[in-house]
Order: sequence, then structure tokens, then C-alpha cells
Amino acid sequence: MQRSLSSRGIALLWFTWMMSLPNLLYGLLPSRCSIVSLQKRQYRSSSKLFLNRFLFDESEVDFSEGSAAPTVTLNAGDYRTVHAAKVLGLQNGDVLRAGIVDGQTTDSAAITWLPEGKIKKAQPTKNGDPPGSLLITLQELNHVVDKSREDTASRVSLLLALPRPLALSRILPMVAQMGVDELILSTAQKVPKDYFGSHLFRKPEELRRLLIEGLCQAGDVRLPKIRVVKRLKPFLEDELESMFPSASVAKVIAHPSRSHEKQSLRMRDIQFPSSGDNDKRLLLAVGPEGGWAEDYELDLFESHGFQRVTLGTRTLRSDVAVVSLLSLAHDVVCSR
Repeated sequence: MQRSLSSRGIALLWFTWMMSLPNLLYGLLPSRCSIVSLQKRQYRSSSKLFLNRFLFDESEVDFSEGSAAPTVTLNAGDYRTVHAAKVLGLQNGDVLRAGIVDGQTTDSAAITWLPEGKIKKAQPTKNGDPPGSLLITLQELNHVVDKSREDTASRVSLLLALPRPLALSRILPMVAQMGVDELILSTAQKVPKDYFGSHLFRKPEELRRLLIEGLCQAGDVRLPKIRVVKRLKPFLEDELESMFPSASVAKVIAHPSRSHEKQSLRMRDIQFPSSGDNDKRLLLAVGPEGGWAEDYELDLFESHGFQRVTLGTRTLRSDVAVVSLLSLAHDVVCSR
């Protein structure tokens, strides 16, 4: 009888302990409010877009005849307003570099804070937030003149086999930073057709935004002209020569070198047309991440006057190849 009661007691104690276990564990965890606040602290992030030049679309600029200079008014939530307050810490009367996309530039645009709501002081708050809207006066605007020999943005163009949409969103700001006159996004045998259905092509404003992001970093205002080519061979046969005449533009195609093929040139060894020695122009063709199709596409380009160049035997990702080759292209155009 005692043994039977003892077994029942043990079973009852076990059952009671198991039922109370969730409550014990719950007591060891932070409250629901604490968990929510912890998640906010853990996942909340702020991205800083470092602007070396504030850029504005022409539609944002007020060219009223009565004002001494064109002005731009940005609301408190605009990323440029936040940058001026949080990153630059600008005060009334400070100046910054600014420009109008595909237009004029100035290195002495004056800023004025316009407090809103309960904020009375015309300066960034203690935590760096804007006090309100930002008024920018674009005084001393000048047209961009690329007379400098080192400024080669208008003399280099890029024909790029369309990369993956995610890679393209990374590459576009890089291309704008490096500087190109025209950007041709082309098909190739190793480019899936569905790449052309990307949201970037359904929303042209997104392409423009990514290019402007690169221009803000570079401090330039000249937006590359974009052309989308879905049929490569007809483009090379029918339109290439009119856009890039062989008499004035050197054309090069980049591809990894192969041991069984003829030796490719390095960028420094390419031949420029004899005419227009004082204004060297270059069109660079960069293939997909798997490279151009051997030998069909390589022979197709060479039949239209392209010289084959290489960075070596390694097959590079599109973004690495574009930045490396554009750097060399600008250098060779500048040095000749």
C-alpha cells in the first residue's frame, strides 16, 4: 500500500513540475515589450549616402526671375536634407558643392534652414536631425567644361553584356563614378532573356537614380546616355559605325586569355585611329560573367573592328571587370 502511494506521489510531482515548466521558462525571458525594443535596437540601421556634390533635377530648381540666383527647397525627410544635417552638420550660411543633372555646377551653394513645427532654431537639432526644410541657393553656377586632359568621361563608352539585375544595380553607380559617355546594355549568348524583364527596365527612374548616386560620389553632373540592345548582331551591323565611327573611335573587346589562342593585347597596346589624335575616343565591350561565346561572338566583334584585350586568364565577375577595364581605358585615353 505504501509503495502504491509513493508511486502516485512521484507521478503527481512529475506532472506538477512539467505543467509549471513553461511558466518558469517564461519568467527567465524578457517581457514582450523588452523583446520588441530589443528587436528594434538590433535590426534598426541607418544608411549614409556620402554626397560629394548635391545634385538636383531641373524640375526641382526654381528659376524665378525676381531671385538673385536659382534656389532649391528640400523637405525635412529628403535624403539630401538629412545628409546636410546629420553628416555634414551644416549651419546657416555654410556652402556646399551642388549641381543640376546634365546642367551647371557650383562649389559655393549657400544653405538656409527653415524651421518647422515646434522647432524655432534654424540649425540641426541636438541629435542631428534637420530642424525643417532646407533652402539651397545655387549661386555662381557654371557650365561643365571638360577641357582638362584628365577629364575623359566624354571620351570613353561602355558596351556591357547585361548582368544579373542585382549585379546591375551595383554596377550602375560604379559606371557613373568612373565616367562614361554612353552605356549600351546588350544581349549575348550567355545572357538569359529574362534579365531584360527586370524591374530596373520597367522603372526607368530607378536606373536614373542609381546613376545619379554615382555622380554624387564623383562630383559630376553628366549623366551617361543609356541604350538597351536586345539583338547584338543587327546592332553591330547596322548602328555601330554611325555611333562610333572607326575613323575616330578605337574599339576593344575584353576576354580572358586562353593558352590555345593567339595572344591578346593589353589595354596599353591598343591602336587608336590616326585621325583625331588630340581627342582619343574609345568603346569598350565587356562580356557576361561567363565570358563572350567562343569563337562566334569574339569573331563577330573582331569583324567589326574590335581589338581583343585581356586582363589575364582569370574569369572575373562583371563588377570587377567593369571597374578594372574602365580604369585602364581612362588611363590609356588620357595618356595618349
